[in-house]
Amino acid sequence: MLYLFWGKKMDNKEYIATVLPHEKPMILIDDIIDYSLEEKWLRSCVTIREDSVFFDKELNGIDSVVGIEYMAQTIGCYAYLRKKLDKPRIGFLLGTRLYNNAIKTFELGKTYNILVKEVFVADIYSFECFIYNEENEEIASATINVYQNDDDNIKELIYG
Repeated sequence: MLYLFWGKKMDNKEYIATVLPHEKPMILIDDIIDYSLEEKWLRSCVTIREDSVFFDKELNGIDSVVGIEYMAQTIGCYAYLRKKLDKPRIGFLLGTRLYNNAIKTFELGKTYNILVKEVFVADIYSFECFIYNEENEEIASATINVYQNDDDNIKELIYG
């Protein structure tokens, strides 16, 4: 998929790099598949490759606990689009509840879809998150709480 961002055509990885406040190799998701700001959800995907920073040769894939970061990065994409930001802002994963996973490993060569749904907003945001395999079976789920400050000077807030 090609994206138009500030008048420049970008492929999916370039676009994700403009949305998330991460640098390579920590951008883990591959693409935004679809989203609805009205219905408060976003779906992304990741294909497991050997060049991933978390790839484990012994597992021939990626440990399933990394699914929490797939969910968090998908939330980051949603937050960027929801707030109509001109640049990505740092967000903080405050907690994960009930991370249930039916698999031990995200397998090499397989593509997984990540769905996040905003369920609560106050000073923190809460999301129901799901990961689906290629057969569209739910293989992981969690509730994730996050915080994102609207102030661009987050380093000053943290370090004084």
